[in-house]
Amino acid sequence: MSEKAEEWQVARRRKGTPRRSKAPQVSLTPQDQGCCQDEFNTNKTLLRIRETMSELRCEDFWLDWKKRLLSSSATAAAPSPDGGAPELPVDQQEEGSVGTTAPGLECVCYGLGSFSSCVSARYQLAMMLLLLEALEIPPRLCWVFDPVFSAGEKEVLRELDLSVLTENEEGKRLTKRPTIFYLMHCGKALYNNLLWRNWEKRKVTLC
Repeated sequence: MSEKAEEWQVARRRKGTPRRSKAPQVSLTPQDQGCCQDEFNTNKTLLRIRETMSELRCEDFWLDWKKRLLSSSATAAAPSPDGGAPELPVDQQEEGSVGTTAPGLECVCYGLGSFSSCVSARYQLAMMLLLLEALEIPPRLCWVFDPVFSAGEKEVLRELDLSVLTENEEGKRLTKRPTIFYLMHCGKALYNNLLWRNWEKRKVTLC
């Protein structure tokens, strides 16, 4: 066979599907994955939340809501029929009497959303912080939970002195004192669990 024929035979092989070698599988370690993601900026997120709070303070709907909240909390804190002050559990009377104008009020927030990436969730968080401020509920007496919270967002919530729940209660939280539940993006099942768990308590306020 001539040299030209050999060259032609090699050229004909190119018509077939070439065999491709598989690329080696590379698995990223948690350290590698962290390097591939943008670093969460806690201070920047806190600044945005505080700026949003300042923006909302002047809005008419917040001023109207604040008025309604204060009126409702005054009713909840009204003396009992026998003329005494609202009764608190013995193990919480001292704690509830510090820094609150509405004795014993707590707050629980479910389903807030990813406030670091979602503008609506950030505004809802800012509204909740204003609510705590208006009712003089210490942030440590506000428990928050959403399974979508990132580690960075949990750190931001702790920086705001809020209490971050570590387990999903599925709304089955038994209240021990008058409680405001701040529920933004929750399904009917969670509302059902919450009301069922506290049906006899008559201490639950939903926002």
